[in-house]
Parts: sequence; C-alpha cells; structure tokens
Amino acid sequence: MANIKITRTQNSRIGSVDWNNLGFGVYFSDHMFVAEYKNNRWNEGEILPYGPMLMEPGLCTLHYGQSIFEGLKAYRCVSGGINIFRPDMNAKRLNHSGSRVCIPAYDIKNNIEAIIELVKVDKDWVPQKKGQSLYIRPVVFGSSNFLGVHSSSDYLLIIMTSPVSSYYPEGLNPVKIMVASEYVRTVRGGLGSSKTAANYAASLLASAKAKELGFSQVLWLDAVTRSFVDEVGAMNIMFVIDDELVTPPLEQGTILAGVTRDTALVLAREWGMKVSERALGIDEVFAANEKGKLQEIFGTGTAAIISPVGLLSYKDKTIIINEQKIGPVAQKMYDTITGIQYGELEDKHGWNIHVEV
Repeated sequence: MANIKITRTQNSRIGSVDWNNLGFGVYFSDHMFVAEYKNNRWNEGEILPYGPMLMEPGLCTLHYGQSIFEGLKAYRCVSGGINIFRPDMNAKRLNHSGSRVCIPAYDIKNNIEAIIELVKVDKDWVPQKKGQSLYIRPVVFGSSNFLGVHSSSDYLLIIMTSPVSSYYPEGLNPVKIMVASEYVRTVRGGLGSSKTAANYAASLLASAKAKELGFSQVLWLDAVTRSFVDEVGAMNIMFVIDDELVTPPLEQGTILAGVTRDTALVLAREWGMKVSERALGIDEVFAANEKGKLQEIFGTGTAAIISPVGLLSYKDKTIIINEQKIGPVAQKMYDTITGIQYGELEDKHGWNIHVEV
C-alpha cells in the first residue's frame, strides 16, 4: 500500500461547492479509493476520479443487502495540516460489521493508509472553517451478480469523501427526540452492533413519522420489553442523572460501539465524573425528570459530535430538558472533542493522525 496508484481527475468540481451552505453529504470530493476482492484476496486498490460505476441488475447487494459502511472525519488543523480522528477504531469496526454479514476483513493498516492518501489527494476539499470537516465514508458490498440467498464471492471497498457542516440543521442547539413505541430496530443476536445498511433501512419508517411530527430523530428501545433505552437512529445517547453520566452498555449487542461514545466516556472518567454503562429504563428517565434529577441528555456520534436533546416525547408524555438549552457537560464535551480534532487542544491520547499537506 506504500505506493497507491492514483489517477487524478481532469475536471475538478470543487468550484461548484457553496462553502457557506455545505449541508451534510451533499457534495462529493473529486476522488475515491476503490479496492476489489476476488479469488479470496483483496487487491492493492487505487485512487480514481469520483463518478458513476457500472453495475448489473443482478448485483447481489441490490437484492440481499450485503453491505456495510463507516463514517469518520478529517479536520483542518489550526497549526497547519489535517487531522484524521481515530481512523483505527473505524477500521476495526468495519471488520466487526463485516464479520456479521460474511464480508471478508480488510487490512486495518491498508484501510488507514488508503484514507490518508485520499485525504492528501483531495486536501483542498477539507473545509477551512471550524464546525466544518471532511466526512469520510468507506463502504463495502457484495459485487457478484446472482439471484439466490447466499453471500457474495466478490466485493468492492469504496472510500469517498464529502465536505460537510452540521448534521442537524439545529447545529449545537438542542434537538427534539421521539421515543419509538410502535417499531423496533434490532434485537439481541441481530445486527445492532454492526454498521450495516439493513440497520438503517429498519429505522427509516419510524424516523419519517417522527419528522412529520416535528422531531429530529427517534430514540429506540430494546425490542424485547420495549422499556430499556438503546440508541438514537444516528447516534449513541447519554444521560446526566444526579451528576452521573449514564449510557446503555455494549454487551447486549444491540447498539453501535460509537467512536465518539468511547471518546466521551474516556473524557468523562478523566474529569472525575461518575460514569455508568448500564441498562436504563425509559420510565427511569421520566421518573428522574419528575424528581428534578435529570440534568442533561445528549447524543454522541461522528456526524454531529455532540447533539444536546432539549425535548423527549414518549407516548403521551413530553419532558423538557435543561430548559431546552445545551448543558454544561454536553458543552464541555463538544468543546474538548472538537478542540482536539482541530488541534486547538493537546491530543493526550494520540487520537489524531496528522497529515502534512
């Protein structure tokens, strides 16, 4: 992977970007990395101009959904160069997801090197403003053509990038969340801990109904009792209850092992907060609010980093959290994590891979 073949575009589209209105996932950078799995091995891969790719109607993934993906970001460092935040965790998680749907693992070192080289090639696509970043999307899918329910023999890995701003239109302002009571997303033994296309397809209907009612996202409950908190559709969820940071555990296999989730837990423990990864009933959340002990709710995820929750609605009950203002823990989390990502604060844990460009 030391010398990735690079074919540069002859017609850059960077001039068409409205840098003041990036949105999220609207624009795609000039290049992509593509690697192919055939005859039981991955090839070296190469960087190509971003653009349409030919496929057959019999592409197995269109029919059987054998697809996984990741999401990470690169940031313009205040002292120059570019920081890529914790790509090792994303590379490991990609392989975890693949193991759940019979997709062969891709070498972690090669994954990181491909991302680094792609960022170097499209360095001008990394936004200059704080609050903006270059979103990096690896996706792997079965590329064989057949009809029949079995795993593919061939696969494609594509890594693309997109300059983005805030994931939610609200930015860092608190969002409104609806607790799902009619639908479930995943069960123990299912795909909840894997970043598969199927996981997100399962969330679309409830999310659409929530948005029709004025909510930004859905908070999922466990599929068996429908009483314990799992995660929000686009992020993990955390609660500050009586000065304790509480978040659902990973052991049950129903939620994603979020990179930002892990980052937030590490920081909270360093700050001396009491931290609990445990089962949390939705009734406990509402009871804590009635007792005046529910101080904050916020989501953690690559797309939004930290997203405070200002309103939570469950069946016929609605609660307002912290007067619909961002709380001190969420604010400190956001300031610290983004400070590390943009190189404003010391990276004590070596989370960034710094790329000189």
